[in-house]
Amino acid sequence: MAEPVPEQGPRAELPLYLRVAAALRDDLTHRRIPPGSRLTSERHLALRFHVNRQTVRSALQLLREEGLVVTDRRGTFAADPPADPLAGPADGPPGPPAAPRQFFPGGPRAADALVRAALSWEAPPVSLARRLALAPGEPTLVHRHVVLTPAGASLQRSVSWFSRPALAEIPQLGRYRRVVERYRQPDLRLLYHWMHQAGLRTTHRESVGVPAAAAVRDRAAAEAAGGTALSVHRVVSDQHGHALEVTDIDLPARTGAWTYEFAG
Repeated sequence: MAEPVPEQGPRAELPLYLRVAAALRDDLTHRRIPPGSRLTSERHLALRFHVNRQTVRSALQLLREEGLVVTDRRGTFAADPPADPLAGPADGPPGPPAAPRQFFPGGPRAADALVRAALSWEAPPVSLARRLALAPGEPTLVHRHVVLTPAGASLQRSVSWFSRPALAEIPQLGRYRRVVERYRQPDLRLLYHWMHQAGLRTTHRESVGVPAAAAVRDRAAAEAAGGTALSVHRVVSDQHGHALEVTDIDLPARTGAWTYEFAG
């Protein structure tokens, strides 16, 4: 079975529970842990990965949210693979394909990539304050995220600003309020899942363009990758039209074809 990534190089910056989750995810997706089989106990997993049991619990909670494992009074089990969405009922027409889960902030390419992430509490640009339901100069939660190449070079950068309604309505996001210094490598990948859990029906509006040279945060990385820089501007709103998140993403065109599908 796969073990966590060794604590050397850029990956050493990932929290332990993410490395444990990645190793177990690899076992589950490659069926080294077959569907329906029971995982070993938390104590044995802690011994296997040389971590404490709380780290194991955090890793298992992430895998539960991803639908890869289920837990009941008997223990934790590898989830059965989802039914073929095209199969439909036995005697009925095919059903529509299920929408893939989308990960914040950069879609599937950032889901399991090597990343650096950070949170801060600061005032947004004046042009965004009203959109985020903030007074001019009022601080809010800001998330900065960098996707790295295997060599550790920057490949994709993003910055996200969260609104007052987002912090109020999404419990998992609100916990970061004014305590961001505790989270050296925050994991917000399941943000859109959290929005759904909070009863929010979201609309994602994205604009993709080629920014002016002065606006590109990492033009050198784009040129090194052999492509023109692209900029993605995303606004996620709830069913009442209130903005929840505003994100700007820069990426090189040739290495980052942008595909983003989401049903809220």
